[in-house]
Amino acid sequence: MTPRSQSESDPAHHPDPQVRLRRTVVLVGMMGSGKTAVGRALSHRLGVPFRDSDAAIEEAAQATIAEIFARDGEPFFRNREAEVIGRLLSGPPCVLSTGGGAFLSERNRDAIAARGVAVWLDATEDLLWERVRHKETRPLLRTANPRHTLRDLFAARGPVYALARLRVLVQPEWSIDDTTAQVIEVLRAHPDILEDLR
Repeated sequence: MTPRSQSESDPAHHPDPQVRLRRTVVLVGMMGSGKTAVGRALSHRLGVPFRDSDAAIEEAAQATIAEIFARDGEPFFRNREAEVIGRLLSGPPCVLSTGGGAFLSERNRDAIAARGVAVWLDATEDLLWERVRHKETRPLLRTANPRHTLRDLFAARGPVYALARLRVLVQPEWSIDDTTAQVIEVLRAHPDILEDLR
């Protein structure tokens, strides 16, 4: 996917004063679905802070996610992840990007439903593979056959992501701006999440 040029004169890159975010938008989905890139663009469009649960964990631990997995194991990481997500949800409305496994936890799903709204960025397996195949920062794909691992994760996690209140289908030809605009369109249909001030 090739994002459009993000010039400062482009109105798509300035906050929209005609809307107000009432609940934190929590982007969920597979690795490579665009949660961080779309999250940053969405927060800018809505004029609210962007938060990334993985980045917050790394900052607190002074280690990368891959290092935490290797050193402390996945259960330790998942506990820290739940603590961080709970803390981030307790603040003012923002856009929160979560790790691919975060929404699998019932504890996290309950916290998100209570204080925010989950938006599933639903991308196809082929698109995900195209985006993550050359990345070295995905600890779950450090296997003998990463494509097969991704396929298994995709099959196992899809039904859980489908529990998200809202869903946006990510199209291969869409830029980050296109996907962000689609998320905003979905949010606008829910005034309890995104209030139209016009």
